[in-house]
Amino acid sequence: MKILKSVLMIVLCLLAFSAQAKNDKKKTETVVYKVEMDCQSCVNKINKNMVYEKGIKDLKVDFEKQTVAITYKVDKTNGEKLVAAFKELGFEASELKEGDCSKATKKKCCGGH
Repeated sequence: MKILKSVLMIVLCLLAFSAQAKNDKKKTETVVYKVEMDCQSCVNKINKNMVYEKGIKDLKVDFEKQTVAITYKVDKTNGEKLVAAFKELGFEASELKEGDCSKATKKKCCGGH
């Protein structure tokens, strides 16, 4: 009987661990980067290449606002890797957090909002 209880506990622990691992794989995060782009060709270069970065689920490039919004799987990549990917393409990227726009850049990076 003790062996049966032990086996049952092990199976339950494995199931719980498996369920947690599945939840971690589905977890995503969205981050917005300030990226200076000169023309539509820059937008195309980002759209064409960033989608191949591991873990990226969605990518929205806004030339007018000079921003790139990326949704990615947290178990596959992180912000540092994404900034490095931009750098490989020849772009400097910095994370844009809520309230980061100064008066001088507000119109350019946030659409004047």
